[in-house]
Amino acid sequence: MATQADRYTVLRTSLIDAAERIIAESGLAALRTRDLAREVGCSVGTIYNVFEHLDELILCVGSRTLAMLDTALRAVTSASTYDSPEEAIDGLLRLALAYLEFAARHTIRWRALFEHRMSEARPLPEWFVDQQQVLFIQVERPLLTLLPELDEAARRTLARTLFSAVHGIVALGLEEKLVSLPLPDLRSQLTAAVRAIATGREELRLVDPTASV
Repeated sequence: MATQADRYTVLRTSLIDAAERIIAESGLAALRTRDLAREVGCSVGTIYNVFEHLDELILCVGSRTLAMLDTALRAVTSASTYDSPEEAIDGLLRLALAYLEFAARHTIRWRALFEHRMSEARPLPEWFVDQQQVLFIQVERPLLTLLPELDEAARRTLARTLFSAVHGIVALGLEEKLVSLPLPDLRSQLTAAVRAIATGREELRLVDPTASV
């Protein structure tokens, strides 16, 4: 016989599954508690008995998206050793292109990651920040070879800066209302930009490790 804890777990998973389907198919703006409750077969009030606030539910969906992205990035770097600067640059290029492919394949749910803003000025929970950090570590690994003299703080900041640069190129390239590019052209542009950044190692050394990203 299912216990109350079991029923709670099943309901929580069902709500996350339903929210994930809605966000993946129609975007973050389509997520409404009333529709969600109707799909799962519970009351709106029950949703807030399971999740402290809607932000928590959205972050649970975002966590699944981050896990998917992490898997996609690991798939292109799992065997990498980065024994030379050339291998490190190649690793950064593969990470950037894998990020582009993920964003192009899962555009709606990928956009939802960046569209969401915590309500009532709530901070992101530590577990979600930690999951984000796992992605940045994959960028830090080739940087350790490329710029071995950087300390950990500077390398962490640089990884976030490079991630932001790649994300900006990808986001603008996929944005239909601005400068949308065919995917092959976007791959070429992204490759050229990342290679230019990665080969300009003297400039990269100037990154301020205390700067906010």
